[in-house]
Amino acid sequence: MNIALLGYGKMGQAVESIALQRGHAVVCKVSIENLEDRTIENIRKSDVVIEFTGPDSAVDNLKLCIDAGVPVVSGSTGWLSRYEEIREYAKAKGGALLYASNFSIGVNIFFALNKKLAELMAGHPEYEADMKEIHHTQKVDAPSGTAITLAEQILERLPHKKRWVNNATDNKEELSIISERVDPAPGTHSVRYHSAIDDIEIIHTAHSRMGFASGAVLAAEFIRGKKGIFTMNEVLGI
Repeated sequence: MNIALLGYGKMGQAVESIALQRGHAVVCKVSIENLEDRTIENIRKSDVVIEFTGPDSAVDNLKLCIDAGVPVVSGSTGWLSRYEEIREYAKAKGGALLYASNFSIGVNIFFALNKKLAELMAGHPEYEADMKEIHHTQKVDAPSGTAITLAEQILERLPHKKRWVNNATDNKEELSIISERVDPAPGTHSVRYHSAIDDIEIIHTAHSRMGFASGAVLAAEFIRGKKGIFTMNEVLGI
């Protein structure tokens, strides 16, 4: 499979390493140093695009891939206020899009656990819920996309929680997310339910970027030749 990489920072380099190990070819690599190579012609040399950039460029990158008729896997965060716009754009153009806030197989299993735990806790409001996420200092968005996904899963299942906030709070309608930036942490996410009697906590800790990169390549293998909107749930069958 021929892969184009939009974004060739540390994550893009990790994706390249995994892709080559799995027998794929990387036919185009675009970073801030060679933006002139970000063209439809170069995108069309690939079977799938893997896009890890930033909130300022993600939407334009995704539209470019959709216009080129090439399936795109995106892990950029910070642009989700426009997700429905891009989803409808891809559907209208007959494109293929797979977005995930986190491609790690472990994190996606963690998502499933988080949803189940929230369902179990919904009838026990004596437990207060809160969250924490820790990343390296180069991560510009806070809370992380993964933390937002976890928070939204909880809000959908706990009737008394109305919104998340990125700070400590005593408001029972708010779900607190504490964000810490500490090097060289690649990513830790915890969800805690605590009461006067006991605590229940689930934690996912990444040891390197390779889990994210492996999942992104797995997603690219899945979406090749497909049309439509997908998530890691379809990739992993969960």
